[in-house]
Formats: sequence, structure tokens, C-alpha cells
Amino acid sequence: MTYIIAIDGPSGSGKSTISNRLAKILNIEYLNTGAMYRAATLYFLENSLNENSTEAEILNALDDIIIDFIENEIYLNGKNIENEIRTDFITKNVSWVSANGKVRERLVDMQRQIASKKSFVLDGRDIGTVVFPNAKYKFYLTANARQRAIRRFEQHESNLSIDEIEKTIIARDQYDSTREISPLKKAVDAIEIDNSNLNIDQTIKLILENMDKEDVI
Repeated sequence: MTYIIAIDGPSGSGKSTISNRLAKILNIEYLNTGAMYRAATLYFLENSLNENSTEAEILNALDDIIIDFIENEIYLNGKNIENEIRTDFITKNVSWVSANGKVRERLVDMQRQIASKKSFVLDGRDIGTVVFPNAKYKFYLTANARQRAIRRFEQHESNLSIDEIEKTIIARDQYDSTREISPLKKAVDAIEIDNSNLNIDQTIKLILENMDKEDVI
């Protein structure tokens, strides 16, 4: 019997790292949906699209995008872009891309197709509310903005200072939680875990403790 684990939460809450490790522990697949939006952002920027681009331009670009995951690394049209999507420039632009209805519609279709036949851990901002509202397990990870900024800084994913990263995180939280299409929010039936003072292993332990024994063995 297959099942879906939906892990949502804001930027810097540890979703990707935790989801990846959890999938390995449970011996199931992992799909990083946030990386998919970053991949689309990279393609848009490389092809001179911006938030003022027309719907036709967006749709034409989406038709040219093929996203694959090989050994947990993301490929865009056959090219490994794992490092390219982690830059400050992509981070600065991914919000307007992920807020676009046509982009979300196309990528959600991709996500549902990929995760249709196997057990998967998926992380993002609307997995439990939009992509897989009937997921067997739903978790919402969060942490205070300062702690999330420190994590990002220590991961060397940004050239900004901790204070600057914190400001961008707060701004993105505001944008993501108030956008009209698939806003960032906790699913009504999701279990919330504030990991401000928890490490990765402690967070994973809490998730496993809230799963059925037959799925954890």
C-alpha cells in the first residue's frame, strides 16, 4: 500500500533536508517540489521572462521545460542545475514565479504524475493543502525567522549577512502567505512542528512518532 507524506512550511524550516533523510529512513522516494519552482525560475530568467511577461510567453516557456530528478539531484532539460538554483538571484525571483497560476498548474500536474504510483515524501508550501490534500500524513514545519536565517547562512547558500537573510525570509513569508494562488498555510489536519530549538534528528523523530507503525517498520 503506497502513501504520501506531505511536509509543508516556510523557507528555512528544514523541509528539504528533513524530507530527504526521512525518505531514506523509510526507504521511499523523495520529491523536492521547491527545487522544481527554482528550476522554472532559472529557465525563465535565462530566457528573459519576468513577472510582467504575458500568459502566452509563460505557457510557451513551460512547454520547453523538462524537469527530472536523478539520484536526488535536479536536472533541467538534461542539465544538472543543483547548484545553479541555490543562488541569491534565484531566491529573489522564485516567489513571483511560484505565485503564477499557470506555473503552479503545470508543476502540480508534474508532481502528481511523478508521485502517483509509489510512496513519496514531498515538501513544499501547498503539498497538504493543494497538491495532495488527501495525503495520509501531513506535517507543517516552522521555526522563527532568526533561526531560519542562521541556518541559511551556515549552509553557505547566500552571500548576504544573517540580518539581510532574515529580512528576505520575513518578506518572503509575507508574500507567500498572502498570495492569491496556493498561499503558504498549514493544512487543517496537519501536525505542526516548531523546530526552532530542535535539530534534524529530533524533528525526524517527532515525525516518525506520529506515523503508523506499519509504515515506519
